[in-house]
Amino acid sequence: MEFRRKRPVLIGADLVRFAALLTVPAAFAFGVLSLVQLLLVSVVVAAADITFRAASAAYLKTLLPAGDLLTANARFESTAWTTTIVGPPLGGAAIGLLGPVATVLADAVSYLLSALGIRAIGAHEPRPERRESAPARAGDLLDGWRYVLADRALRPLLLNTALFNGLVMATDALLAVLLLGELGFAPWQYGLAFAAPAAGGLLGARLARPLVARFGRHRVLVTAGTLRALWPAGLAFAGPGTAGLLLVMGIELGLVFCCGVFNPVCATYRLERTPAARVTRTLTAWTVTARAATALLTALWGVLGGLLGARTAIALAGVLLLATPLLLPRPDPTREPSGT
Repeated sequence: MEFRRKRPVLIGADLVRFAALLTVPAAFAFGVLSLVQLLLVSVVVAAADITFRAASAAYLKTLLPAGDLLTANARFESTAWTTTIVGPPLGGAAIGLLGPVATVLADAVSYLLSALGIRAIGAHEPRPERRESAPARAGDLLDGWRYVLADRALRPLLLNTALFNGLVMATDALLAVLLLGELGFAPWQYGLAFAAPAAGGLLGARLARPLVARFGRHRVLVTAGTLRALWPAGLAFAGPGTAGLLLVMGIELGLVFCCGVFNPVCATYRLERTPAARVTRTLTAWTVTARAATALLTALWGVLGGLLGARTAIALAGVLLLATPLLLPRPDPTREPSGT
């Protein structure tokens, strides 16, 4: 994939997801839908999603000059937080009105529309040049990890990202147990506690570029990366009633605001530090590592939640998150862009 044009790869990944999801309503219509099929569809969609994410960043780097990458990544981040705000209510309404199978069909069609939209991009993409002295080999699959682990800034940043995302996601199921079970929140209150604060992510993404222009990329990266790690520990102090709901919403608002600032700055830093010929492999390794860490930590915290209780396990994750800023990159004046 590294030495192919990225737009066809993006279109192919969308079509794979479209076809995989389309098998669900088709199997349901013929009465043969099974759990095994749903698991296989999930695996295929996840693999295509990793491919799409890696190829999209590499494609973005070929389309835009370096000075515009932060603006583009901030807009992508804004779009992601917008879908977080709008998506769950629309999805819930669609399931209620149309049923889950029709909703999966609509999801499949969305990937088809995405493929058509990418196909309509008019910018010319040059064909990447493969080095004649380096033929394709199975070891190329590890090149992304080799490059990241050899880079003094990307290596700790990958560990920071994997640990932060994994620990935050690991507490999600425990929060549901704590809020819906022990504290007795209604489902709509639980949804509100996490949907409304997503507006903070949208605001953070919009402020990312102005903040970098004023304070510099490294300062914003480290400050936002540090501040985002301070919030989750407070979730262990959530109590019942309106006060508890407002506490959770306030913590989530602060968390997602910091993430909204951090994510586009981090994505831009990663792209600028990675040579064009290595972007796809590097980002594939990055995504796989982050998702594997999330899966592992989610399983581990499920066990801890059963042994220690949901509140204690959430507190433990919050304490460990306080150490993740130690893995943020140190200043590198030779790579600090001006005016971005």
